Amino acid sequence: MGSKKNTICLWYDRDALDAANFYAQTFPDSAVGAVHRAPGDYPNGKEGDVLTVEFTVVGIPCLGLNGGPHCKHNEAFSFQIATDDQAETDRLWNAIVGNGGQENACGWCRDRWGLSWQITPRALTDAVTSPDRAAARRAFEAMMTMRKIDIAAIEAARLGRSQP
Repeated sequence: MGSKKNTICLWYDRDALDAANFYAQTFPDSAVGAVHRAPGDYPNGKEGDVLTVEFTVVGIPCLGLNGGPHCKHNEAFSFQIATDDQAETDRLWNAIVGNGGQENACGWCRDRWGLSWQITPRALTDAVTSPDRAAARRAFEAMMTMRKIDIAAIEAARLGRSQP
């Protein structure tokens, strides 16, 4: 990863390796790379503690930094993961929420480390960006009532039908 020009650095209290392993097991095209240990003591750790972890999330190079409790994740940064069907949407949502995460509105959830994820079916994106503005509005209004996205309900709203 040292040759990458741009890497997203994500701050963790002390669980960067656990988070990287979870992402690698949960998301396609994700992996854990090098684990770097502190060469000396630092304010929130000791020499030999995991300091940084290189990992990839759905093809995006990241660096997890165990920097201590000072900085917390918030919704100002999120990974938006496009899903192809309800099964993939359910699998990713349930993996995040079911492992100490938290549901949020409109397809957003937060993992147990506080990082935000948008689990966004392609059908939702297509519906709310439709050139048919009435259909887009119906789909958008349906989305606004959801936590995890229900593709069938989005499609029904887009088509102007009552929910299945």
